[in-house]
Amino acid sequence: MIRRAFFALLLATCSLHAADLKIGVIDMSKVFQEFHKTKSAAEKYKANYDKAAQEMQERSTVYKNLNAEAQKLQKIASDPIITQEQRAKYGAELNEKIKEIRSMEMEMQEFAERRQAQLKQEDMQIRKGLYEEILLVVKDRSKVEKYDMVFDKTGVSLSTVPIILHVREGFATDLTDQLIVELNKNAPPPGTEPKKEEAAAPAKTEEPKK
Repeated sequence: MIRRAFFALLLATCSLHAADLKIGVIDMSKVFQEFHKTKSAAEKYKANYDKAAQEMQERSTVYKNLNAEAQKLQKIASDPIITQEQRAKYGAELNEKIKEIRSMEMEMQEFAERRQAQLKQEDMQIRKGLYEEILLVVKDRSKVEKYDMVFDKTGVSLSTVPIILHVREGFATDLTDQLIVELNKNAPPPGTEPKKEEAAAPAKTEEPKK
C-alpha cells in the first residue's frame, strides 16, 4: 500500500512538473535479453548444466551396474545346487553389494541437490553482475544526457501489476534501443570466444564415485 502511494505521488509530481523534468523509460527485460554478455553467460550456464547432467548420468550408469551385479549374486545365492558354504559366501557378497547400492543412492541424491544449488547460485550471481553492469551504463547515460528520472517500464509491484501503467506520448523518452546499442558496441564478432574476464566461471565438478 505504501509503495503504491509512493509511486502515485511520484507520478503525480511528474505530471505537475513535466515541463521541467526530463524523463526516460527503459525496457529492462529487453535490454537484458539483448545484451551480448547475457547470451554468452547463457551459453556458459548451459554448458555447466549439461556437464552436471552428464555427471549424473555417469552415476546412474554405475548405479545400474551395481543393481545388475546384485541381481546376479541373488540368483546365484538362491540356486539350489550350490553348497551351504557357497550360499553363505554369495549371500555375504550380496549384502555388501546392497550396502554399496544404498550408499550410491544417497550419494546420487546429495550430488543432485548440491549441483542444483550450485547452478542456481551461479545463475543468480551471473544475473546480478549483468544487471549491475547495465545499471551502471544507465546511470552514466542519465548523467551525461541530464535525465531527472529513468524508469524500468517492465517493472512490477508486489502484486505483479506493472508499476508504470501508462506514459503519455512525448512525456518520456524510451532509451531501450540506445542502451542496447551502447552495451553491445564492444561485443565480439559472432563465432568468436568471449574474453576471459567476460566468461562465467565454471562451477566446480566432481568425479563420479565408483
